[in-house]
Amino acid sequence: MQRVLNDRLRRLPVWSVWLGGLVPLALLVSDALTGGLGIDPIRDIEHRLGRTALYFLVASLAVTPLLRIAGISLMRFRRALGLLCFTYAGLHVLSWLSMDMGFLWAQMAKDVVKRPYLLFGMTALLILLPLAITSNNLSVRRIGAAGWRRLHRLVYLAAPLVTLHWIWALKTFPVEPVVWLAVILVLLGLRIVVPRPLMRIRAQRA
Repeated sequence: MQRVLNDRLRRLPVWSVWLGGLVPLALLVSDALTGGLGIDPIRDIEHRLGRTALYFLVASLAVTPLLRIAGISLMRFRRALGLLCFTYAGLHVLSWLSMDMGFLWAQMAKDVVKRPYLLFGMTALLILLPLAITSNNLSVRRIGAAGWRRLHRLVYLAAPLVTLHWIWALKTFPVEPVVWLAVILVLLGLRIVVPRPLMRIRAQRA
């Protein structure tokens, strides 16, 4: 079963992940143009972009545990998932900066320092920025495989910060972001609990 599924995944082009990944953005644009947003459209736009960024971040973190535990390889799609995460995160910040702040940079800086949830969000974005920039084969060759892996381990710090950003932004008890924080912690924990040699054995069997 694993071998059949992995064979099918190997035949799936990476661009199809990008195509599917842009569907949420297309739906958001459609809702914005047709009045399908809620009573606070700016808030809806910002939140939908931010949640979608988190979903792709979780998907990228799930790739390695899925391979180690189930033997299902999505490794060739991980880069696309990570870049989709950064794309939506960037659009999330851009929508806040343009529609909420009106590109008032001084006010933005004050708000980021004053409000913890903005500080968490901006820190996460700054961590993801070098990861997105170096998500290409040329960067792997220039930095070296070991250095590139060390750099991209920063995602383990960015992921909890994203959920803390969401938790602190809400006034009521935030069930959904807490659940996602738990999911992220489980995925990170599985990297420790499930040893790397098992991943190689699973990959060979697939």
